[in-house]
Amino acid sequence: MQKKNLAMQSNIPLQEKLKELQQQKKALLATNFYNFETLKGVLQAARSVKKPIILQLTKSSIEYLGLPVAMKLAETMLKYYEVEGWIHLDHGDTYELVADCLDAGVNSVMIDASEKKFEENIKIKRKVVKLAEKYGANVEAELGYVAKLGQKTDKVGFTDPTEAKLFVEETGVNALAVAIGSAHGFYKEEPKLDLERLSEIREVTDAVLVLHGASGIPHDVLRDAIKRGICKINLATEIKNIFMKTLKNKLTNEDEIDLRKVFPSATDAVTELVSDKLQAIQIESNVQINK
Repeated sequence: MQKKNLAMQSNIPLQEKLKELQQQKKALLATNFYNFETLKGVLQAARSVKKPIILQLTKSSIEYLGLPVAMKLAETMLKYYEVEGWIHLDHGDTYELVADCLDAGVNSVMIDASEKKFEENIKIKRKVVKLAEKYGANVEAELGYVAKLGQKTDKVGFTDPTEAKLFVEETGVNALAVAIGSAHGFYKEEPKLDLERLSEIREVTDAVLVLHGASGIPHDVLRDAIKRGICKINLATEIKNIFMKTLKNKLTNEDEIDLRKVFPSATDAVTELVSDKLQAIQIESNVQINK
């Protein structure tokens, strides 16, 4: 028997919300969380600016917190902070993990097979889409290669618009993370996104488009990407960075052992960061695309 989906603090399935935003040329911010403090920081921000949010869990965070604990924490805090939100499995690496997360109540899943051959990637995604349909869940895929900064690899490749069209048609995924020049991690210099390529992809597929690796990308570039079709923006590295930098500074300058006095400043720093991002990606629908 499948577990009733309790995570969503909205009457709208995530895939429907994203399609609605696609028509409006708007986007949702999707933030990773790692513990109670980072989750609190994110939800304080969403509540303060009155914006919906996607909460993301990775395999590492699930292993750290435990899936039942992570889900209950997110569900409870979404209700407590009265934030419209959804829970998403980010970069799941196995079908089994996807199945476990769906059974636990996530609203959206991503299994990352982007480094596999095109045909194998399609095969894996078809299987996940078929499973997710039973839960009414959103399915996200990645096509092309979004680099992991600091990781040595010879692999390169932006998303090809023709392949994107075929991939969506063959798999039935709801959302597609595109490789247009962003990367997971911190940039040594300002990233140059191939926004024309993004526009070309949007022209040939109706799938919701996702931008991974948004940490460090200037606000105006994010807004331009939204105008060209991005409906979901992933934020992770900056959250970890601001939390740990603030915490280290606190510990360096104060002789304090009470974690209840140490953590709040780091949590508030996350709130400030996410509030800024949420407000930055809000754009007027009548603004023209910058060519």
